[in-house]
Amino acid sequence: MVPAKVVLSEELDRWLGFPAGHLERLSGVRSRHVCEAEDQIDLAVGAARLAMERAEVVAADIDLVLGACAIPYQTLPATAPLVMRRLGIPHGAAAAFDVNATCLSFLSALELAAGRIAARQSRMALVFSSEIASRALPWKEQPDVASLFGDGAAAVVLTAAPDGAGTIRASLMRTYPSAYEACEIGAGGTRFDFARESTAFTAHAVFRMDGKELFRITHRYFPRFVDDLLAAAGWTPADVDLVVPHQASPLALEHMIAQTGMSGARVVNIAARFGNQIAASIPTALDIAWTEGRITRGTRLLLLGTSAGVSFGGMAIEV
Repeated sequence: MVPAKVVLSEELDRWLGFPAGHLERLSGVRSRHVCEAEDQIDLAVGAARLAMERAEVVAADIDLVLGACAIPYQTLPATAPLVMRRLGIPHGAAAAFDVNATCLSFLSALELAAGRIAARQSRMALVFSSEIASRALPWKEQPDVASLFGDGAAAVVLTAAPDGAGTIRASLMRTYPSAYEACEIGAGGTRFDFARESTAFTAHAVFRMDGKELFRITHRYFPRFVDDLLAAAGWTPADVDLVVPHQASPLALEHMIAQTGMSGARVVNIAARFGNQIAASIPTALDIAWTEGRITRGTRLLLLGTSAGVSFGGMAIEV
């Protein structure tokens, strides 16, 4: 689910006074969808309804709603209860709360939902990621970074698989907090008091990213992380049919392909078309791969991503 408005990089070049093709050369992103008439809840509800329609379930069937957004609709309350209300899920019929692991929020929420279902604490879960990533961007200071992002949402319905059907073979997450400051929006929580520190609050209300530091951490630790995830699944790289990664940037995807030794033909790459949709990137790429017929019964999927903090996450799924 994406907003109706599409913004091309060449339009941003004209807006910022750059030569034609400048931002696309720097970022690799050709276009992105940007909210104009829609808001984050509109996107979330639209994606959720589409997922429920495909799963042939109705609102009353859902007993767990997990919001998996890097940036919430508001600081308090969580986003999930509002989506639950908009979907018409009856009062008290479901638990609704948020899971935030920035860009890895979808994978974290998926693992949590699967665990609750396996423990018979839930029967049917709705997991959604909805992001308006086009706001609070550093257009003056880091236009190459700002041009990476686009808006979008995706959702899945999760329930217990019948015997002999698909399974989650492995799930893994590791965090490397030495690079905590490399990717952040500092304001909005308790770090800065708007009443007493309004100048600092405003200065830190814009996204900042240290690409070199993120590259250093990823280059050093990510290949081993992927090896360990595959080992936990009992797979080799050759066993993986399709890699569905977080769409951090086209250049980041190229680096990931080179690091892991995976064939580019087996990697879902939508970054140039949609940009980085933060937590919505992985489920959006998953949906596109499914729609294109790249995922069928028996497909071995490897979901991979990195997030601010810095964390690596992945899931091996046999469909």
